[in-house]
Amino acid sequence: MNLKSLSDILGLSQTTVSRALNGYPEVSEKTRLKVLAAARKHHYSPNTRAQSLATGRAMAIGHVIPMSNNHEMVNPIFGDFIAGAGVAYSNAGYDMLLSVVQDDDEEQAYRRMAARGSVDGIIVHGPRKDDPRVALLQEIGLPFVVHGRMMGNDKGYSWLDINNTRSFKRATNLLLDLGHRRIALLNGLETMDFASRRRAGFVEAISERGIAPDPSLMFSTEMTEQFGYDISRKLLADDNPPTAIIASSYLMAIGIRRAIGRAGLLIGRDVSVVTHDDDLSYLRNGDSIPTFTATRSSVRDAGSQCAKILLQSITSGSTQPVQELWEAELMVGSSTGPAPQR
Repeated sequence: MNLKSLSDILGLSQTTVSRALNGYPEVSEKTRLKVLAAARKHHYSPNTRAQSLATGRAMAIGHVIPMSNNHEMVNPIFGDFIAGAGVAYSNAGYDMLLSVVQDDDEEQAYRRMAARGSVDGIIVHGPRKDDPRVALLQEIGLPFVVHGRMMGNDKGYSWLDINNTRSFKRATNLLLDLGHRRIALLNGLETMDFASRRRAGFVEAISERGIAPDPSLMFSTEMTEQFGYDISRKLLADDNPPTAIIASSYLMAIGIRRAIGRAGLLIGRDVSVVTHDDDLSYLRNGDSIPTFTATRSSVRDAGSQCAKILLQSITSGSTQPVQELWEAELMVGSSTGPAPQR
């Protein structure tokens, strides 16, 4: 099956079919979907090299992962994001170029991609509070979308983020409304923008209730099950342990639950737990009733939308930033209850 055969089946010109497959904005959505459906039905796969020559594009999107963040490659959160983005790339006829580099080679990796024309755009992962990659990509002229944003600098570039501050403020207020006053925060690395915002939401909520933030109850660390377990085990062994814990990731929450069980306590009765849930495809937070009370936002959907924003920018040639701030849903599960009387 070649382009001419597919065009004959559809009764459309080869130009129209080609433009529909490549996501050109002048082709209607109805026609584009019709062409994509026919391509799948007849197992048509465009010649990527021919596409590249015809469009002047690489037909690939880049993801650069520095070695210090290598854990992200086996992190289910990163995997789900890539899965969502990958579907969008495939539907538009694009490939994905994943490049793992040494930390001090990250800047050169972006410059090489731009110089060689090996990608048409970049997805930036895990923005830090003062991230140099935004200015770098603006300088070299590669279209990009940031999954997240930079505190104090969210203008002039495309990003998609969840409202982390509001999300964790709501989670904290839920626990405060249940009577909890000694609440611990197990956060991600606070050099990362999302974690800094989550801490801000937590501190804002308890401060508004007249509770002074206690540094001994706030932790910034890798978001793994083991760290969740280790920190919680120490907290629960204290003479004045917290009655509630807020976690920045579902993996951490699993470790917290393990520590609560090892201490002979019952989650939701003796210790309440609220976590952020990325709605992972193969690590579900319960069925009809969530296992954990959680702020929830699908990272797979985020991957898909980041890819669509970037692809639209590439095909349209628009330099107008697209910025989306998603609100997380607060789901009440069986891991929270009234503060125990001590």
